[in-house]
Amino acid sequence: MSVNTFYFEKTKNVIEEIQKSVIGKDEAINKILMAILARGHVLVEDIPGLGKTTLAIAFSKVLGLDFNRIQFTPDVMPSDVTGYSMYNRKTNDFEYKQGAVVCNLLLADEINRTSPKTQSALLEVMEEQAVTVDSVRYMIPDPFTVIATENPFGSAGTQKLPESQMDRFMIKISLGYPSIEDEINIMKYKKEVGREIPSSNVMTAAELVEIQDYINTISVDDSIYDYVARLAKATRENDNILQGISPRGSISTIAMAKACAFLNVRDFVMPSDIKSVFAYTASHRIVVDNSLRNSELTPENIIYDILKTTQAPTISFK
Repeated sequence: MSVNTFYFEKTKNVIEEIQKSVIGKDEAINKILMAILARGHVLVEDIPGLGKTTLAIAFSKVLGLDFNRIQFTPDVMPSDVTGYSMYNRKTNDFEYKQGAVVCNLLLADEINRTSPKTQSALLEVMEEQAVTVDSVRYMIPDPFTVIATENPFGSAGTQKLPESQMDRFMIKISLGYPSIEDEINIMKYKKEVGREIPSSNVMTAAELVEIQDYINTISVDDSIYDYVARLAKATRENDNILQGISPRGSISTIAMAKACAFLNVRDFVMPSDIKSVFAYTASHRIVVDNSLRNSELTPENIIYDILKTTQAPTISFK
């Protein structure tokens, strides 16, 4: 069984185009694309200067998305995100002035440098694709994705995101430092073309919506649902975890697995798809015992251990 060839070729071209400006981060590119295809949001945690912003801008350019960027600082207000109502003397009425969130792809840069009040302005729109201003609800254009960047917790001026905010992100990734070879290529690239970002639109927003709708139809066997439920239960019963993943985490895992199957040219989900995405959909949702903070038992390591000890189903498709 295979996927729609036209849709697959489109997404393949997207990956190839983004790789031209984002060097040596193929895994991150694939996972972010999966999240976008699955109608999810992405949290990228890393130190400054590793290409987080470049990556987000590249996706907006190549996918043909209306793009906004908001740099989060302590003085950014919720209305900067959602918009506000302003009185118009000519019409003798209040008019809605759009905030940064009214777009297809919002880059929420350094989200953990702003106040919890401003961070919470994103909760409604990330879940419901709408904002409410002065009791009036405004829908956000489709497709819609938030790519948020954050500096590692403990960096100057940062504060930890609350669990409710973390749970809204479908995946969390880190880019990490480049290899020596990749860093050499990055320096050569910047020397030759400056800070140029790919400008060719490989895909339109309308085509992206079509592909998102198609991916949602990818087949998931009941044994896969059972597998994800058992993985979720394992996070809730693990002695090293104070808080396991929510049902939203399970839903995100299935959605990401469908996108993973699509990029692997299949129209059905395999256990390998779940294993490929689970660490990205689960590690930021669990709360690890504080006594383990200085140990080598990281959230990612705990999730990988759970994957190793949870029996995966054996399924076959004719």
